[in-house]
Formats: sequence, C-alpha cells, structure tokens
Amino acid sequence: MNSDKYGSVTFQVWIVCTYKKGKRRAHGREFFVYAVYKVKLSLHSIHDDYRLRFGIESSYRMKNQCRIKTTIKNPTIRFLFIALAFLIINIWIYLLWHYLSTLRSSKTAFSDLFTLKQMLEFLRQTIDRDYGVVNEVCLT
Repeated sequence: MNSDKYGSVTFQVWIVCTYKKGKRRAHGREFFVYAVYKVKLSLHSIHDDYRLRFGIESSYRMKNQCRIKTTIKNPTIRFLFIALAFLIINIWIYLLWHYLSTLRSSKTAFSDLFTLKQMLEFLRQTIDRDYGVVNEVCLT
C-alpha cells in the first residue's frame, strides 16, 4: 500500500481465475478478486479464508429471510427470535442433507427441490391452520 501527499491510497489486488470440471460459468471458469493490505498469507490461504467468510455472510442472509420482524425492545426476546431463525435454517439444512440428498446417489444438496422459502411457507401455513389468522384487531 502506498499513499501520496493528496491522500490517495493504493494496495495490492489479486484476480484469481479457477477452472472447474462442470460449466458453472463460461467454460467452467470462476473469477475471484481479492484486495489485501499487509497480508503475509499465500493466495491459496486467502482464497480459503474468503470462502469461509462467504459461508458466514450466507448464513446471515438466510437468517434475515426467516427472522421475526418485531418492534420489541427487550434484547432477550430479540435474541430468542434470532436463535429461532438460525434453528430453522439448521433444520432446513439437516432435511436437505439427510432426506433429499439420499434420493440421489451423490451427497449433493438439492436446495432447489426444497428451498428455505418453501419451508418457511410450510411453517406459516401450519401455524395459520393450527392457531388461526388474525385479520383485524379491535382496540377498546
């Protein structure tokens, strides 16, 4: 990283192209761009670290799909709702790996056959059926 008297900053950027046997993108190529500063790791280690980070970001994105939206200020209740969202995600992953992937010979997760949104919709329909739907609230 270098900086000049005007405050602009430059740093090392690596662009990595990997080839896969399947054609995920054009001709099986995947491109990754890494911007690093004062890192003493190998490119392979940086790639692995970013892939782990991708999993964390994905789990938070999925959590936001199934979190309970509330205005409750109580941190204990809010934490319970977040824990419930992660529990639902883990149940969905368990169902994918232990039931749907056994339908095929490989251990590939077939998340397109049973999406998280489908599972959430099944849960919503079950709750609606068992507890009813509130259509209006009367304040007296």
